[in-house]
Amino acid sequence: MKRSPVALIFAAFVVAFLLYAGLHWTRKPGGSSASSTTKSKAAPDFSLESLDGKSTRLSDFRGKAVLLNFWATWCTPCKIEMPWFVELQKQYGPQGLQVIGVAMDNASKEDIAKFARDMGVNYPILIGKEEVGDEYGGVPALPESYFIGRDGKVVDKILGLRGKAEIEDSIKKALDTQPATSQAAASEPQK
Repeated sequence: MKRSPVALIFAAFVVAFLLYAGLHWTRKPGGSSASSTTKSKAAPDFSLESLDGKSTRLSDFRGKAVLLNFWATWCTPCKIEMPWFVELQKQYGPQGLQVIGVAMDNASKEDIAKFARDMGVNYPILIGKEEVGDEYGGVPALPESYFIGRDGKVVDKILGLRGKAEIEDSIKKALDTQPATSQAAASEPQK
């Protein structure tokens, strides 16, 4: 028995919708986007290659509030929120925000760089690896954003596309944290 390609595509669409709806509807209404297991945990550190070939660590941004966004060039919701991130980086960068994009697709570095240029991206884009995604819970859907406070702890998480106002509220939570004091800084002699 031969199956119609249209029926297969329709079935795949229905399954994808049910998966998305299940993730969306399981969120607690009125609560934070971050799960209780994610909130207040230290954000896993990583080292990834930037588009200019440099190795970049998340810990390089300690003391700043970080919006860590996992995205892909093929992701339509990612294309919607990226201009917001450009605006938010301009608006909140002087207050200590650093947006970081992690490209989680199989496009070449050149294609990712062209995409970022075309989108007017004004923040670092890193080439993602599955291991890093796994450290953040597997990145089940794109886009996925983590809001990391100045102390290096996750204060919020957004899975999927949300409104700009919700993203901005999460940025404010991250900016409202205090940098962690380290033992090394405390033991250094004052000059």
